[in-house]
Amino acid sequence: MNLLLPVLATLIWAASTVVNRLSVGVIDPAAISFYRWLTALLVLSPVLLPRVWRLRRQIRPYLAKLWLLGLLGMSLYQSLAYFAAHTVSATSMGLILATMPLLTVLLAFPVLNTRPTTTLLVGALVSFAGLAWLLAAGDLSSLWQHGVGQGELMMLAASLSYALYCVLVKRWQIPLPTWESLYVQIICGTLLLVPPFVLAPSIALTAKNIPLVLFAGLFASALAPGLWMRGLQTLGAEKTAVLMNLVPLFTAVLAIVLLGETLHLYHAVGGGLILLGIGLAQWKPARVLARAAT
Repeated sequence: MNLLLPVLATLIWAASTVVNRLSVGVIDPAAISFYRWLTALLVLSPVLLPRVWRLRRQIRPYLAKLWLLGLLGMSLYQSLAYFAAHTVSATSMGLILATMPLLTVLLAFPVLNTRPTTTLLVGALVSFAGLAWLLAAGDLSSLWQHGVGQGELMMLAASLSYALYCVLVKRWQIPLPTWESLYVQIICGTLLLVPPFVLAPSIALTAKNIPLVLFAGLFASALAPGLWMRGLQTLGAEKTAVLMNLVPLFTAVLAIVLLGETLHLYHAVGGGLILLGIGLAQWKPARVLARAAT
């Protein structure tokens, strides 16, 4: 059961990537971004709003940081993914998002003053080689000639935004309960999404897009984080982090089954290199593990 909960969270997040593609032509990206977090906010408010109100004096000194976290982790990250979905397949989106753990580690060097290991640097090179192969669709000469597509750039920016979010959470160590901190970030992120929502050409909710909004708001934004946090508590951070590698695999399967996408050879090669690189980056020699246990 301890393993099942975080695995279920990764499955929900993979399905959320498929929802990104399903939303194309059904609802404006700015609209679903806003509705998603508004839904999560409404669902969580009965439990968390009273707690946050009681902690309002402790929260006030950290509001600027919480606003920035809301921008990076809620507003930018998911909005960019919804816009990118117009030109990028769900399979490719999942594989690009798989670089987030590696980007997080790389950003930790300057922000957290950590020291890179040899295996981490080798893993980074392998992963970025896989990413280049994926972005080039197996033809590196075309990547050199035409560059990276706008949608792919948006997905890379989304990955970088969330990676920076994770590093800042670690650096700042805001002394607030996890759920209360997350709730305030959701409030900030939702408010930041109001201007693009108001400017969107269409914000109508219909029978076709309401299920997508509900899945994104209820399952991907409210339920999955809870399952993941439970996994962190029971399995530990390192074991749980490895499970994040399931997201691109689940995404590819769901995209093939639900969207009829085709898994190309460049997906397999690029995705395999990305995951291999992440595995190398996360690998620790036995002597390091033994030292940590003593």
